Amino acid sequence: MTTDDRPAPLIEVHTDPETLATAVAGELLNRIADAQAAGHVPDIGLTGGTIADAIHREVARMAADSGVDWGAVRFWFGDERFVDADSPDRNAVQARAAFLDEVGATRVHEVPAADQAPDAESAASSYSSTVRAEGNGGFDVLMLGVGPDGHIASLFPGHPGLDVTDAIATAVHDSPKPPPDRVTLTFEALDRSQAVWFLVSGDAKADAVARALADDGTIAETPARGVKGRAETTWFLDHAAASKL
Repeated sequence: MTTDDRPAPLIEVHTDPETLATAVAGELLNRIADAQAAGHVPDIGLTGGTIADAIHREVARMAADSGVDWGAVRFWFGDERFVDADSPDRNAVQARAAFLDEVGATRVHEVPAADQAPDAESAASSYSSTVRAEGNGGFDVLMLGVGPDGHIASLFPGHPGLDVTDAIATAVHDSPKPPPDRVTLTFEALDRSQAVWFLVSGDAKADAVARALADDGTIAETPARGVKGRAETTWFLDHAAASKL
């Protein structure tokens, strides 16, 4: 199945970032609980950024009433900054502080850090091996932020990573936003998702959202155009991010 064969994106607009965060957190907890009730261990792809951090904190706040068995969820990261393991720039550090450690998640798969691997290429290779060994062939829910330039994960407009094939993860150098070295899942890996949720807030992202959802445009210019869920793609937006649709 190509992305062209997949369901058209849904757009869900919320009043403000706080309302958006609460809605996404509640939906994520429901999806995880439903999967576990069906006897399935869900694979969840996490992202970084301000709105993701707000969602993660809402997940922690709502977790006690969710019925989720946090030891029976596999967590992954769509991309990671290649810095030391304790750096606050790491998506994993942010997610652990916001909710993973608080709820007691035990199956958290991190990209090797700069003090754990000699270079970003080695970290990408190691993470790819972990995905093959521990994953379930794709994500039940993949969450992605979108940059003002339309990037997702660490797949930036016009960057070589957009063209990587036959790979799960790849190294990124000379990132247009710091830090320069990163590891990202490829389009092929991101596309192995049942549900893809784009999480976007703020008027600085409005142009990128409009380009991503336009009838015309290219993935090279707006990488967010390049991923759709097999069963569902939902854009969770606040009013500011949706203002140019």
